[in-house]
Amino acid sequence: MGHWGNGGMNSSAVIQISDEGVVTVSTGNPDIGGSRASMALMAAEELQVPFDQIRPSVADTDAVPYTDMTGGSRTTVATGTAVIEAARQCVDQLRNRAALLWDVPIDDVAWEDGRAIPQNGAASQNQPLTLAEILEKAGETGGPIAGLGTVNLQQVGPGFGAHICDVELDPETGAVEILRYTTVQDVGKAIHPSYVEGQMQGGAVQGIGWALNEEYIYNDKGCLENPNFLDYRVPVASDVPMIDAVMVEVPSPNHPYGARGVGETPIVPPLPTIANAVHDATGVRFTELPMSPPRVLEKILESR
Repeated sequence: MGHWGNGGMNSSAVIQISDEGVVTVSTGNPDIGGSRASMALMAAEELQVPFDQIRPSVADTDAVPYTDMTGGSRTTVATGTAVIEAARQCVDQLRNRAALLWDVPIDDVAWEDGRAIPQNGAASQNQPLTLAEILEKAGETGGPIAGLGTVNLQQVGPGFGAHICDVELDPETGAVEILRYTTVQDVGKAIHPSYVEGQMQGGAVQGIGWALNEEYIYNDKGCLENPNFLDYRVPVASDVPMIDAVMVEVPSPNHPYGARGVGETPIVPPLPTIANAVHDATGVRFTELPMSPPRVLEKILESR
């Protein structure tokens, strides 16, 4: 089992709605794990418009206020919160424009299914207005529709994961082969499930690399002897089986939809998981990583 605290920090987002109804979502986080799609999904959910109407983009600080680094455990939570805030501002503006067109208080306007819906006393005299109809009159009711969301998250939902693996070990060479691997994780709310699964799998593979192969090797002069990816062994597709990912959704109270950071938690459990499996196979307890073939073979010979 493993735990990662996850991060919040500063994030910003700008949402603009064009006259044609195209929604541009601009954020300052480069996309390393599907975050553009996640931002678009959250904007579409708030605005209640089709996903293909959203245009996510990555911008710099000339276009979007400051945003902290992109990380595997903060972007969907922190920047996503900023996107939701910006989208809610847009919804309030759209409701206000409808209220002006109907000459009613804004409290008499609801936003449902991408439309302004008259409520209370306004319902008897007015028909729902689509997004396109509101935008058509935007020049008469206040101009362009846009929202700015900024957040400084001090508290976020931590991540917890439990991993299970089967290994096969060659006692003559010390080589360890992963036969089956399963990662189970509390992901809060999976905003984009297939991307969440990919982050769980990718994190597990990174942890497998740390457990079995990856290390810096220095000579007696202090020079690094494996400075490239030919000699520094990271796992490739042929080194690992298909990683089974099991998502457990326990919503975090620190995100509007309950999302938690996902990408870094699955890097933590593989090290003890594989160490436990190797111990069960050999009876030898390893306390030093990586469990590379020479090191495993040496420990097995010492134990005989």
